[in-house]
Amino acid sequence: MKLSRVLFPVLLASWLNVACSSTTGTPATYEPVRGQAGKDVIWIPTPEGLIEKMLTTAKVSDQDKLFDLGAGDGIIAITAARKYGAQSVGIEFNPDMAQFARRKVAEAGMTDKVKIITGDIFQEDFSSATVVTLYLMPHLNMKLRPILLKMKPGTRVVSNSFSMEDWEPDEIMSHQSTQAYFWVVPAQIEGPWVMNGLEGGPFRVIMSQSFQNIGGTLTRGGQTLPMMGAKLRGDEVKFQFTTSDRKVHAFSGRLEGGRFKGTVVSDFRHTPVEITRP
Repeated sequence: MKLSRVLFPVLLASWLNVACSSTTGTPATYEPVRGQAGKDVIWIPTPEGLIEKMLTTAKVSDQDKLFDLGAGDGIIAITAARKYGAQSVGIEFNPDMAQFARRKVAEAGMTDKVKIITGDIFQEDFSSATVVTLYLMPHLNMKLRPILLKMKPGTRVVSNSFSMEDWEPDEIMSHQSTQAYFWVVPAQIEGPWVMNGLEGGPFRVIMSQSFQNIGGTLTRGGQTLPMMGAKLRGDEVKFQFTTSDRKVHAFSGRLEGGRFKGTVVSDFRHTPVEITRP
């Protein structure tokens, strides 16, 4: 009788603990299931080989802060920190999955470099990211696209499986039967500019832009010169133009504080120039 009085509270407590664990999905027992439903998505783990290609293509380093949107089990954030030295933040809507990811972070010994947030990717602030990774659905990519395009020029974006429609990727990578897409967020440079510094200047510059695809013209003294080979990558611009004396001029520069600072090379002569808004 005395033994029963001692055992009963212990057995009851054990039963309650098991019952609560099975219904609440505590960190010690929760395991995600491939294909399980989430908020607007289903969970499919990203293969390790594709993760490597995504992070390598984005040139992730210890200078980066990576945000993984829809972090799932946290493997991308963990790999970015462990193999490439980045500070990583994963945003995961499902609280059980987020807690599972935290457990994985702890098991990997990465708690000082990886943070998992339970939250909505459309509510959380990830504007400090230098690299953004995502594995969502096409309509969510398009909902995110305006947010991504407003991020700092040069921010790198990698999407598992799904594109951004007419925002063409800078690179496409493949692993087994899966593809991933890579973009560099372009600076917004469309419109009129003025180039100063060249002999006989200034030049009036008109830039046209569709995402990272650019073109335009330069005008001086009533003569309009087409841009050739124009390229935009993040905040870096390159183009060439030929003046009436048939000299080819090659500009390369970077957008800094609302103006381009760069160099025009012609006949092996390097001339510093600035391109500013009129």
